[in-house]
Amino acid sequence: MPIEMKQVNFLYQAGTPMEVHVLTDVNLKIEKGEFIGIIGHTGSGKSTLIQHLNGLLRASSGQVLMDGEDIFADGYDRRKLRGRVGLVFQYPEHQLFETDVLTDVCFGPKNQGFSKEEAEKKARAALDMVGLPESFYQRSPFELSGGQKRRVAIAGVLAMEPDYLILDEPTAGLDPGGRDEILGVLKDLHKKQGIAVILVSHSMEDVAQTVERIIVVQNGHIAYDAPPREVFRHYKELESYGLSAPQVTYIAHALREKGIPVDPDVTTVEEAKQSILHALSGKGGSVC
Repeated sequence: MPIEMKQVNFLYQAGTPMEVHVLTDVNLKIEKGEFIGIIGHTGSGKSTLIQHLNGLLRASSGQVLMDGEDIFADGYDRRKLRGRVGLVFQYPEHQLFETDVLTDVCFGPKNQGFSKEEAEKKARAALDMVGLPESFYQRSPFELSGGQKRRVAIAGVLAMEPDYLILDEPTAGLDPGGRDEILGVLKDLHKKQGIAVILVSHSMEDVAQTVERIIVVQNGHIAYDAPPREVFRHYKELESYGLSAPQVTYIAHALREKGIPVDPDVTTVEEAKQSILHALSGKGGSVC
């Protein structure tokens, strides 16, 4: 069963002169096993939206449903919910605090009530999922590279065995190598473990090369909810939202203006390469 938001509204400081309407009539359904990107400019409401998915924020009106049950109904176990819907905040390495990597990753399952042995088993499995070998287990997390720290932080959430993994700007502040490491981990988690991944990002390139569906949040509304090629087709409107398309989309349109019939909906470098080669070979068709 999916996570659903039905007519969700959220107001900060409701009923005061400082009231701000952050989410307005949001309707959304996220199925298990999906890979979703959420984009929007700063202040659009995307971070507020994701904090509703595991009950960290409570809707001012409307419903958030997990498997058809209202997560804010009396008696609903929201602690258990947060094990099923794992949220990794921006710069999650700032939340690392234990003396060694393995102990840090054990924290979540221990907090769920598992024994030390069970927690360690889950932590080892999670560290394996993010590609950190046993040689890292006894090292201080503070001695690791930025990308490695972030993988430990993600493992700490994975150790609680969530069905949904939400990540808020997981590549922020990383160098290109660290960025590619994290995106590779997320692709593997989705493909091999079947975990639903929800990626919040300002990087259109990151989103274009990883996700299957993009949700665009604009002023607290869902402006678009579609596959990447369809969303980035509206790049002019995205620009009016303070967003953009991937750089290759602009290159494709510039080439078409020069009479080279490349696919205008390319969103990744590989797609652009194949389309350009196809066009230059004389098989691109008319520019229409």
